Amino acid sequence: MTGKIVKGIAGFYYVHVAGSGVYECKAKGIFRRDGIKPLVGDDVEIRVLDEKDMEGSIQKILPRRNELIRPAVANIDQALVVFAVTEPSPHLNLLDRFLVMMESRDIPAVLCFNKTDIGSRPEIEELREIYASCGYPVIFTSARQEENIETLKGLLHGKTTAIAGPSGVGKSSLINLIQSGVTMETGSVSRKIGRGKHTTRHAELLVIDRDSYIMDTPGFSSLYISDMEKDKLKYCFPEFRHYEGKCRFNGCDHTHEPDCAVKEAVETGKIHEKRYENYLSLYRELQERKRY
Repeated sequence: MTGKIVKGIAGFYYVHVAGSGVYECKAKGIFRRDGIKPLVGDDVEIRVLDEKDMEGSIQKILPRRNELIRPAVANIDQALVVFAVTEPSPHLNLLDRFLVMMESRDIPAVLCFNKTDIGSRPEIEELREIYASCGYPVIFTSARQEENIETLKGLLHGKTTAIAGPSGVGKSSLINLIQSGVTMETGSVSRKIGRGKHTTRHAELLVIDRDSYIMDTPGFSSLYISDMEKDKLKYCFPEFRHYEGKCRFNGCDHTHEPDCAVKEAVETGKIHEKRYENYLSLYRELQERKRY
């Protein structure tokens, strides 16, 4: 029997099987011995141990399309990163870390800035200027006033989306609005998992409609990109791509080199200086970490 892991907690994995419901499963010991950990979003084969109590055992993890470590999820089509326009003010270095992580794994990202009802027009326009110019889809929402919720649903339709963001930005409110009117087999998911018993410390797969899922992931305060080589970082800033090959030196890292096309683009306003500042900050971080 094949299903999808919708939640994992305390060594138990909850596997949704279309038409049957959710089975509470343990993973075979061979996974632990081989250093393989099942992830939320994994498509798996299970063996039913008790049909009445909906219990089973994960026998096989099917091939993953992709995988993230923080948050620990698999098989996602895109990422929706949610920050607030204000209260709290967006931490752009943290946001850019997330975008770098997505770019490094070829996962498209959609940016959502919530709380437009309390944000000022200059705050909104600055965020639009910084990120729309990078080529990312950017949407501004107000969960309180239900602004642009249908547009947001349209961006998520037909995809499995990892939704993530720091605490206090209204992520849970947006998820509740996105899920409103869901008529699929969510009841059995809630009953088996006991949704509400646990705070969102664990990634969880939620059903939007027949072909659309969101992965609710824990709030995060930091993201590390230590597994990346510093000379690869430039490829994770899509606005740099237009200038590839236009610098004086081949292999230019766009940091200290003279006649750098990227630095010239920053000076002329074609690349936003805040994005470039965060690039330099992340580059130095990778440089220092490699040194030690």
